[in-house]
Amino acid sequence: MKSFRYGTDKLTIEAAMALTRGEMSGTLSAKARHRIDQSAAFVEGIVSQNEVVYGINTGFGPLCDTIISPEDTAKLQHNLLKSHAVGVGDMLPVEMAKTMMIIKVQSLAQGYSGIRLRTLERIIWMVEQNIIPVVPAQGSVGASGDLAPLSHLFLPLIGLGEVYYKGYIMSAEEALSTQGMPPIQLGPKEGLALINGTQFIAAHAVHALYRMHNALEAADIIGAMSLEGLMGSYKPFDARLHQIRPFPGNQLVAHRLWELLHKSEIANAHPDCGRVQDPYSLRCMPQVHGASRTAWLHLKELTEIEINAVTDNPIVLGAHDAISGGNFHGQPLAIALDYATVAAAELGNIADRRSYLIIEGRYGLPKLLIQDAGLNSGFMIPQYTTAALASENKTLCFPASADSIPTSLGQEDHVSMGSISGRKLNKVIDNLEYILAIELLYAAQAIDFRRPLKSSEVLEACHELVRSKVPFADSDRIFSYDIKTLKQLISSGTFVHRANEAAETYGYHLNKTVYEAFSLS
Repeated sequence: MKSFRYGTDKLTIEAAMALTRGEMSGTLSAKARHRIDQSAAFVEGIVSQNEVVYGINTGFGPLCDTIISPEDTAKLQHNLLKSHAVGVGDMLPVEMAKTMMIIKVQSLAQGYSGIRLRTLERIIWMVEQNIIPVVPAQGSVGASGDLAPLSHLFLPLIGLGEVYYKGYIMSAEEALSTQGMPPIQLGPKEGLALINGTQFIAAHAVHALYRMHNALEAADIIGAMSLEGLMGSYKPFDARLHQIRPFPGNQLVAHRLWELLHKSEIANAHPDCGRVQDPYSLRCMPQVHGASRTAWLHLKELTEIEINAVTDNPIVLGAHDAISGGNFHGQPLAIALDYATVAAAELGNIADRRSYLIIEGRYGLPKLLIQDAGLNSGFMIPQYTTAALASENKTLCFPASADSIPTSLGQEDHVSMGSISGRKLNKVIDNLEYILAIELLYAAQAIDFRRPLKSSEVLEACHELVRSKVPFADSDRIFSYDIKTLKQLISSGTFVHRANEAAETYGYHLNKTVYEAFSLS
């Protein structure tokens, strides 16, 4: 198994997900250990010499002028975790909470937070043992860090709260006891280091980037299948057209569509059909999907800065040198998350339009994609679902980062609401995956009406995969089962993997090295 060195190696989206899935282990290098020990010693020096530093020997937020005695500094940190654990709502998926822990370790391991080595080693141990805290999804305003969710995340260190362990939810005290691990007594600054930071926002960004990358790849392939079913033209994907408006995302999508389509029997069977133009949802895929890829790339670049950054407060720069700043403020990711939310919703909007085209009964396809329409409603109603989901996504596009409500008696008078941005983006992607599943259901059915003509080897492999799970429909059935099956095929990455596998086998070049920036690594 590959190993990642926290605080030394660069954390990428791919590495964060590999650590989350247990495909990579995390360790601390000797260099990182030295920096951590040195930073903790700086904090001990501040306490022993009675220097007044926010959060080390003062109260928090509006209580920053309240001085705490040296003997109470440890109790201060324990009280901080307990008082700030006020999250509500649904619990985060266990994978999301685990990613939060991983990103927090990467931040603390850089040696600017005053955390002690044994505390950091306990968090790494919990990650490796899959003892993952139960964290409510709501309660963060995305400034002063993600205080509430991070408090829940680290309550188990002091023997409080609940954890997921071996498939069950149990008290942290019980889970630690089974492993012979006593709770930790936090030292000065440690509680604040643990709960200040943007790890809730950043973890949502990591998961959204991973999922949205898969959705973007799937959208190109499914869009190409829809174009085949509608016997559209691949000429709008000619590289020469996109060289004179050279947005990289557009060029990548155009390249992928050209590769998927230009060798197809279906695509080349109607050169003189008389159709001058295809509707926008077909011929403008490079422009629309490409714009969404641009938004994805922007979020990826900012997220990789954030997950390798130090985002707690105060920052301990050296002996007698601690600065109280604002590295915990979530605005840098909040705006980009809102941008990506619009981009993901647009993928669903255009997929819904292609689905509608397929059931209209145009271009030689039967109305509602079924021969005996009337007795059978055919594929009429799944498009209601794409319309509903696309509309719901539009309501989720209001930018959370445009709002701010003062907190902490006005001390924290501008907050990012980036935690809401991250949650909304992941919900939009949930809906997007269902929309794409319905478009895939339609596209596969439409291609069947073009037989005996065949598509390209890659699209035929994708069609074959669909048909191995969902049969052709010649009469009405419960389509929700098919939709769930295809949604799982897409969200698991199986669908995109099959396309890439076929592309490699048959010599297609879907992802040229010139577009490496759009990869997850």
